[in-house]
Amino acid sequence: MEIRYLNADDDLREISSIYEKSWKYAYKGIIPQDFLDSIPEGRWADRINKSGMKSLVLCENSETVGTVSFCRSRWEKFPDFGEIVSIYFLPEYIGKGYGKHLLKKCVDELNRQGFDNILLWVLEENRNARSFYEKNGFICTDNFLNDNIGGKELREVMYIYNKT
Repeated sequence: MEIRYLNADDDLREISSIYEKSWKYAYKGIIPQDFLDSIPEGRWADRINKSGMKSLVLCENSETVGTVSFCRSRWEKFPDFGEIVSIYFLPEYIGKGYGKHLLKKCVDELNRQGFDNILLWVLEENRNARSFYEKNGFICTDNFLNDNIGGKELREVMYIYNKT
């Protein structure tokens, strides 16, 4: 297993494919199926290298199987926080322990950048992800966002991680 920063040689469509497959797997039964089925190939390719965003990839046997993106908090209310924007894996690698390694590396990188506090948002109905974050030291807060994905009203809850 190798965890490294995304580099110029990485295929952004391949990374986008991880997002796409993960969404279709992890959000089944949460986000409307017709929306998941309509996600186009390459949907996230042009967003992965967004200014201010950093991404790590996890490779196993020379295959990129997971990715995490992070930055300084995008939320005015939390200016001194780091933020984990996304973490996704190919479905066949979910639940096998890879996530904790990628999450830890991301937290370490944010801490190295001076962020002792880290936030992330997760769909309230995504029990698997919420359990994963809780097992890895994140705490659910009272902060939430209302969102509409695929015509369904959803709530996102904020989790925080404190270095101390």
